[in-house]
Amino acid sequence: MKWLALPVLAVALAACGTAPKKSPSPSATGGAVRPSPTAPSPTIAGKDCSRYAAAQEDLATRGDYTAGGLYKPGVSDTTPDHVPDLDCIREPVVTAEARSRVGNKSPYSVLGKQYRVLDRVDGYVEQGTASYYGNKFHGRRTSNQEVYDMYAYSAAHKSLPLPSFARVTNLDNGKSVVVRVNDRGPFHEGRVIDLSYAAAVRLGITQRGTGRVEVRALTPDRSTLAASPAAAAAAAAAAAAAPSPSAMDQLVGQLPKDAARYHVPAKPGDAPSAAGFEAWMKANGVRVASGKPGVPVAATPVASTPAVPQTAAVSPMAPLSPVLQLQVASFSSRDNADRALARLIAAGIADARLSDVPGAERPLWRLRVGATDAASAEALAGRIAGLGFGRPQIVRD
Repeated sequence: MKWLALPVLAVALAACGTAPKKSPSPSATGGAVRPSPTAPSPTIAGKDCSRYAAAQEDLATRGDYTAGGLYKPGVSDTTPDHVPDLDCIREPVVTAEARSRVGNKSPYSVLGKQYRVLDRVDGYVEQGTASYYGNKFHGRRTSNQEVYDMYAYSAAHKSLPLPSFARVTNLDNGKSVVVRVNDRGPFHEGRVIDLSYAAAVRLGITQRGTGRVEVRALTPDRSTLAASPAAAAAAAAAAAAAPSPSAMDQLVGQLPKDAARYHVPAKPGDAPSAAGFEAWMKANGVRVASGKPGVPVAATPVASTPAVPQTAAVSPMAPLSPVLQLQVASFSSRDNADRALARLIAAGIADARLSDVPGAERPLWRLRVGATDAASAEALAGRIAGLGFGRPQIVRD
C-alpha cells in the first residue's frame, strides 16, 4: 500500500493547540510495533515497570482526520491522572538509524505552509516553545508509521529527519532529556517541538502546558553533547533561586530511602514516634495539612441507607468511591513525598495518593487519602495522626 496522503500523516499526531487535560489513560490494543529502543525492563531497581512496556497500535485511532490533516480537531487531548515513574523510563540510545521510508518527503506542505526536511543535522540548535501530547494520540501511528507512546521519550519536529535524536533542555530550570524524533509537528505558530508526555514531565512543563526550550540535534559521535551556555546558565539560575526545603520536607527526608519505593513496607522503627513528631511540629510552628479550611468531621451529614427487607435478595456491593479527601501534607520534594506515601501504604492505608500542583517556583506534591464517609474519615484521621503526620484536614476542591 502506498502512503499517498503524506501531508495528512504529517499532522495526524502533532498539531496540538492546547495543553492536554488530565483523565484516565485509555487502553491500547492490537497491532504490531517496532522494537522500542526506549522500552523498559520489566523491573528496574526493584520496581515493576511492566506498565511502561512499548505501546501497541490502538486500531481505534486510525482515520478520523479532517481536511488539512488535523486528527479529531474537536476532541481535546488529555493526560493520565497519575505522574509516570520516570525511574522506569530510559532515555533512548543515540544510534545511526536509516531514515524511514515515509515521513521524510521534502518539501511537504501542511495547512498551506511548506516545510523542508534537513539533509544533515550536524550543528542544529534552536530555541523556542515546546508543547506536548498525550492520551488522544497514545497508540496512534506517527508520521513515519511507528506507534506514539506517551511513556517513551520521543518528540515531533517539523524539519529533523525521522528518526533522529535531540537533547531538549528547559531554559527555565535547566532540566534536559534526550528524545527520539519520530513524528512531524507541531504545526502551531511559535512552537518548535512537541514532546511526549513522559518527556514533558521530565522537563517540568506539564503544569503550564508549554515551556521555553533549546533543541539540540545529536549524532552518535556527539551523543554526550551538553546543552548550550544559555541552558547551563538557566540550570545554575534555577538552582540558585530554588526555595529552601520546607520543614516537612526536611523531616520526612530523614526517613530511610527504602521507604520511597511504592508498595514496599517501611522498616519497623525507622520513622519518628508520634509524640516526637508532634513535639517537633509544635517547636517549629509547622502545620502539616494545607489547603482550604477543613470541615469538621462531625458536621458532615451521613446519608442514611433505607432498610432492606430480609426477604430481598442481597447483591454483592461494589467498592465505594472516595467522597471525602483528607489532606495529609504538601511537599516541595518528590522524594520526600514518595517516602511519606510509602509510609501510609505500609501502614495499610491503600487509598493514599500523590498529585502534582503548581507552586510559586516549582511543582508541589500533595498527599491525600480518600474516605467514603465521615465515619471512615474520622478513623483514617486517627490512624494517620498515629503515624506521626499530625491530624489531617478534610478538604474540598
